[in-house]
Amino acid sequence: MNKIKSICVYSASSTKIDEKYFLAAEKLGKLLAQHHIRLVNGAGNLGLMRSVADAALADGGEVTGVIPTFMVEQNWHHRGLTELIQVESMHERKQLMASLSDAVIALPGGCGTLEELLEIITWKQLGLYLNPIVILNIDGFFTPLLQMLETAINENFMRKEHGEIWHVASTPEQALELIYQTPVWDESIRKFAAI
Repeated sequence: MNKIKSICVYSASSTKIDEKYFLAAEKLGKLLAQHHIRLVNGAGNLGLMRSVADAALADGGEVTGVIPTFMVEQNWHHRGLTELIQVESMHERKQLMASLSDAVIALPGGCGTLEELLEIITWKQLGLYLNPIVILNIDGFFTPLLQMLETAINENFMRKEHGEIWHVASTPEQALELIYQTPVWDESIRKFAAI
């Protein structure tokens, strides 16, 4: 089993979403705290970003938030995290979140979440990020994206091996189980890179 000390969670900042997504985020936060896994996220003070952090903190967990200075200036940051790291740009934010994590879990979200997820998949495809990636497909939210990725593989825009980059869970419990079970890739994955 993988030794997991921190997990980066991508998620929505929207507050106008169904309660089922908040419940999943809260459960994930609690599970991370119970397993003594530090949560790394984008430090937002709204939506699922806040819910997963608050749930982890409420159960005694630790949360590191990474956020650009311009967002702090807009008061978009969570003020109660264990650690808040300010960076200069969105690019630096994503890089640091990845470098601080032993794995990634994607909760449902909008363009920002989808962009983060697709970028980390691309980094793993290129051998730049070697840790487990799990898509938490609450109530089929990510199914259209997963179908698109499958089409990309079937139409030879991606190699068949690239379908092993991510795993799909339907519950927070299953997501954590997959994180522990998924082997960390080694440098040999670079041979699969579509360059």
